[in-house]
Amino acid sequence: MSEDHATLILEGSPRAAARLISWLEDEDERAYECMSKLHPHTGGAYIIGITGSPGAGKSTLTDKLARAIRKEGHKVGIIAVDPSSPFTGGALLGDRVRMSELSSDPGIYIRSMATRGFLGGTAKATGDVVKVLDALGKDVIIIETVGVGQDEIDIIGIADTTCLVLVPGLGDAIQSMKAGIMEIADVFVINKADKIGADQLSTEICGRLEMDAHIKATDWTPLVVQTVAVEDIGIQELWQAIETHRKALQQSGNFQLKRRERTYQETLRMIHNEIFKTVRECLQESGKLDGAVEEILNRKRDPYTLMRKIVSEWLSIPQLHKEAS
Repeated sequence: MSEDHATLILEGSPRAAARLISWLEDEDERAYECMSKLHPHTGGAYIIGITGSPGAGKSTLTDKLARAIRKEGHKVGIIAVDPSSPFTGGALLGDRVRMSELSSDPGIYIRSMATRGFLGGTAKATGDVVKVLDALGKDVIIIETVGVGQDEIDIIGIADTTCLVLVPGLGDAIQSMKAGIMEIADVFVINKADKIGADQLSTEICGRLEMDAHIKATDWTPLVVQTVAVEDIGIQELWQAIETHRKALQQSGNFQLKRRERTYQETLRMIHNEIFKTVRECLQESGKLDGAVEEILNRKRDPYTLMRKIVSEWLSIPQLHKEAS
């Protein structure tokens, strides 16, 4: 079954891609064999992250950017990450109404994903879904995150180019960037630039970037683009800024370095998740976890010593026994 889905995806089947993505979200075992078959056919798509505060117009911007990219003949995949429903666990906004017209274009594939409690502005399976759309034949993949705060910056671990969307009129825009979100942007997008304060915000960002350039030398100085997404203003300039960043990455050699670091972190994350899952299942099935919880609650043992004891016992198990368990 997995082999059939992999073949269908490589042939361009959106239905097979949708099924595999659902398996990935549900952590269904059938997904992994299929993903291993798709892996040799990934790595060709360019990945753009669209992030920013709620209400910044990210969905409209994503919609207009996808249209501009399609006009150049590129196939586009869109991953729209939404907050989770507290009742179903699914994406609250579902397939975006604003993007409904795009869904009729066979060159565009749209998938809404729920965070399912996963912090960082993306969903847990986002990185794997990128690979599915890559194998599906998409040239450019756009990831629109949920509204982010100062620490929700996981998009930089997935995207080749990260666009931070800001809007004028928020007095704490620059203040919020001081805690780290300023550093994630390759391109700053001042959306709703027809509002009062757009030029001032642009000046403040440029001033901050110039100040940072004197403090620390970098290979890339982020570009600042003004857009009015609802009126399709500045979208072509945004795409050109993204293309400029892509060329700079490739010419400097940072493109491969960035992707190597992404693969490094992703591999560690996968190993961590699998080890955690295996240890958790063993502890639950043996009843040791319930016993440990009771001992901690009754103050017979402290969690720190107990944790070290469990880890020590697990590491001392012979390798063959681990595989059997």
